[in-house]
Amino acid sequence: MIQKIDILSSEDYKFLPYNTGMPHLPLPEYGRNIQNMVDYCVEIPDREERTACAYAIIGVMRKLFPEHVGEGDDMKKFWDHLNIMARFELDIDFPCEVVTADTVNPKPRAIPYGKSPIRIRHYGRSLAEMVKIVADMEPGKDRDEKINLIANQMKKLLLVHNPEGVDDARVLRDLYDLSAGKINLVPGQYLLHEFHEVTPTAKKTKKKMKKNRKY
Repeated sequence: MIQKIDILSSEDYKFLPYNTGMPHLPLPEYGRNIQNMVDYCVEIPDREERTACAYAIIGVMRKLFPEHVGEGDDMKKFWDHLNIMARFELDIDFPCEVVTADTVNPKPRAIPYGKSPIRIRHYGRSLAEMVKIVADMEPGKDRDEKINLIANQMKKLLLVHNPEGVDDARVLRDLYDLSAGKINLVPGQYLLHEFHEVTPTAKKTKKKMKKNRKY
């Protein structure tokens, strides 16, 4: 006679919960038990009872971490931590000013972007601004050197954008337009550097030597 064996399913067992399956701890140094107290405190409907519970939790936190007590028995650090562990949802009258979500996780300042259109896009906004600054400089050697650097950089950028249509006359005309006519260089008299596109050389591959095999 074959005896019937009952196979128990996982529902018949109670497994210990793993921390990885539990909610995230905002301040892990206080442990899961303190966090559970804070979560319970937040859900208390009566405000006076909720406030009394918060003070009781502060008392436990002070016993566990007496080094956090400030000068003159200052408890502000504990109240800050309590508000953080409550995920800033604890509605009580705090005895001191506490940190908020904005102070703990401040929003990054928005980076201002220029809204004015770029006249010649392949030169970029930064180079266009440089042209304006140099165009307003006092005539002299320093201004001429900077104009030469900018003009050659413009030719290099134009070569990247359109390798087959680069000539000095076009670059100098664009420089004239970007400077609102303040930088007027005559093509043929003002020569720019000749840039050449360099193609990468192929790497030499070593020939594999065939070994003589004896059979």
